[in-house]
Amino acid sequence: MFKLKEHQTNVKTELLAGVTTFLTMIYIVVVNPIILADAGVPFDQVFTATIISAVVGTLWIGLFANYPIAIAPGMGLNAYFAYSVVGSHGNIDYITAFAAVFIAGIIFIILSLTPLRNMLIEAIPENLKFGISAGIGLFIAFIGLRLTGIITAHETNLVALGNLQEPSAYLTLIGLAVTLILMSLRVHGALFFGMIVTGLVAFFIGELSFTQGFVALPSLPEGLIVLNPIDALGEVFSHSLYAVVFSFLLVTIFDTTGTMVGVAQQAGLMKGNKLPQAKKALLADSIGTTVGSMFGTSPTTAYIESSAGVAAGGRTGLTSVTVGILFILAAFFGPLVSAVSGLSAITAPALIIVGSLMMGSIAKIKWNELDEAFPAFLTILAMPLTSSIATGIALGFISYPLLKVVKGKWHEVHPVIYVFAVLFFYQLAFLPH
Repeated sequence: MFKLKEHQTNVKTELLAGVTTFLTMIYIVVVNPIILADAGVPFDQVFTATIISAVVGTLWIGLFANYPIAIAPGMGLNAYFAYSVVGSHGNIDYITAFAAVFIAGIIFIILSLTPLRNMLIEAIPENLKFGISAGIGLFIAFIGLRLTGIITAHETNLVALGNLQEPSAYLTLIGLAVTLILMSLRVHGALFFGMIVTGLVAFFIGELSFTQGFVALPSLPEGLIVLNPIDALGEVFSHSLYAVVFSFLLVTIFDTTGTMVGVAQQAGLMKGNKLPQAKKALLADSIGTTVGSMFGTSPTTAYIESSAGVAAGGRTGLTSVTVGILFILAAFFGPLVSAVSGLSAITAPALIIVGSLMMGSIAKIKWNELDEAFPAFLTILAMPLTSSIATGIALGFISYPLLKVVKGKWHEVHPVIYVFAVLFFYQLAFLPH
């Protein structure tokens, strides 16, 4: 079913890759409820809704598109939901905001059923694709360094080296050293085993404890929050939430598209300029977003942490199915998940190493051609500095056609790139982000 031989992989490798991806992204089931709690949504509601949306999206992409990519509510989109949509609109509660997410999800499904999203993937210039992949690599490595305090905030320079004597910093460095040694020795599942070693060290020095126990039943205290599309559409119209729906839509489309292209390229799944089974793959996040909004979570996106599983050898949908099953199990292990995901040093080494692997695509950029190189450079630079994959893609999409027009090569640019360049310019200039 998953064509393991064709993809030169086996069941053991796929299962290990699934566990690796799961462990690098499981933090979302704790972080997402914490962020959305600021918008008034009950913690238990978001915890369960996060898992439901992740299971639906991830199983879809694994079973129908055979990709080793995981889907879950996106970081950044949840903050936008909690602080820009609910926080800045005095008359909008989270139920109304979820109605906007629901409508964005339905529009998203319709767009995914049309050739538009697939056309978009094929229209993205090669050098921008390489830039997207490298930029994502820098971004996730930066996340790993920042979460563990190795890189910290600085009043003048924005960032600086943190205190390496802090447990989270030196545990990360231990995990990084162990994982790199295992990878150098070509040990399969090195990323996963590195996490286990880090977790054991953390437990024995008292940094990892399980005071809340291990098991608890999941619950949905508010049941279904959004159900009727007509009512949801009425909420969007009555509160004039058009810009909100457009922002959710645009950011999710490009976050997911960029991530899928980056991870597929890393896994060697791209066929030339095309993403096989693109329509089925691209439906995953739109269905996840729609289902998630019904239960009470912000839009889903393809998770760049999937690249950790790919680095561990994941090549097929069996990796994603493993992630989906582990998310179902996680629903019953809330206290355990909370304890492990609360210590970022366990997963940070994987993020840093995967970042270095994804940077490999930077060598394929045509650096001697300014009109090709600079948009890719801008994409790479912007992702870690703005903490947004979508913003990096936006700046690349805006600068690429501009430079091509100046050089008289306007006919080399796909018409859809011009359309999105205008849309991105409008979003960056006039909409909240």
